[in-house]
Amino acid sequence: MIISSRHVLYPDGSVGPATITIEGDRFSEVALGVLDAEDEVDEWVLPGYVDTHCHGAAGASFSDPDPDKVRAAIGYHRSQGATSLFASTVTEDMDDLVDQIGRLRQFCAEGEFDGIHLEGPFLAESRKGAHNVDLLRDPTPGRVSRLLDAGGDDLRMITLAPERRCGIEAVQTIAAAGVHSAFGHSEADAATARDAVDSGADVVTHLFNAMAPIHHRKPGPVPWMLTDSRVMCELICDGVHLAPDVIRMAVQAAGPERICLVTDAMSATGQPDGDYMLGSLAVRVVNGGARLLNPDGSLGAIAGSTLTLGRAVEFVVTTVGIPLAQAAMMASTTPARWHGLDAGVIKAGRRADLCLTTGTGHLERVIRAGREIERQG
Repeated sequence: MIISSRHVLYPDGSVGPATITIEGDRFSEVALGVLDAEDEVDEWVLPGYVDTHCHGAAGASFSDPDPDKVRAAIGYHRSQGATSLFASTVTEDMDDLVDQIGRLRQFCAEGEFDGIHLEGPFLAESRKGAHNVDLLRDPTPGRVSRLLDAGGDDLRMITLAPERRCGIEAVQTIAAAGVHSAFGHSEADAATARDAVDSGADVVTHLFNAMAPIHHRKPGPVPWMLTDSRVMCELICDGVHLAPDVIRMAVQAAGPERICLVTDAMSATGQPDGDYMLGSLAVRVVNGGARLLNPDGSLGAIAGSTLTLGRAVEFVVTTVGIPLAQAAMMASTTPARWHGLDAGVIKAGRRADLCLTTGTGHLERVIRAGREIERQG
């Protein structure tokens, strides 16, 4: 397969003409310039997107015991641009969580997932979001070691609130094991957030959401995380979680080299409005927005999203006003680099993953490992 375009994202973040040759599942050559007009396409050619915080789609969570449902959820996200994908869990009983990790590792072994992300159970009750408060736990050495052992080399990231008992020690243990410790769902103040980063936390789980907000006398964790070069900050850019002005401010403060677009997508992604489950909690989706469903029928906290990375990139470009090259870096290059994945750049020898879009980021075609993915929805 040969693809040429006048708008190819280079590994350094610049854009220019290039001719890309794919042999098997790899890029075999990337030459500057359009070498043959017959191979030229009108679209922008970007590295395949990388979603490192995602719970499911197509009516199923990635933790579903039915492997066919899990594969359908994976297939949907791939068709929407996520050629690399982490399986994120939600807070569960420790025994159930270990069982889920075991099932997810089988998909990692098959190359379906690029890693596992545990969102909980080490979260703050006051910032639990869409997590079952009765199942939240302190990150004691025994619990942390159990999850690290269960996940092995497939475990990429654990989100925790460092102010919990044993929290800073847990950050150190997780980082020492080669797993990313992510600050999130936390009531921590600025000093505790700084201690967490000093101890090895280097990712922020959906910055701004489920943490103390900025106040001019009590700044909380957000300013520190935005300005510390050791930290990558996740953003959920769906028009629900964050206002465009806040997204624009975050990108200008941290730069696209430290901002990572994620979906936090749940099982309702790619499905009609209605009632769904997120772990053990009931969720209602109205106009594409997912919220916890309270026993009295009222709606509660935001419960993940129904976002795809393809839509996130387009939203960031058309609504927020971020240049497409920067949006693509945040959706691909930055998370791939941070997590050490064989993805994120169009370069000879790398896995041949591509997203082809219009100039405003609208996704047109997806190629994963040298094969075009049939679009869904």
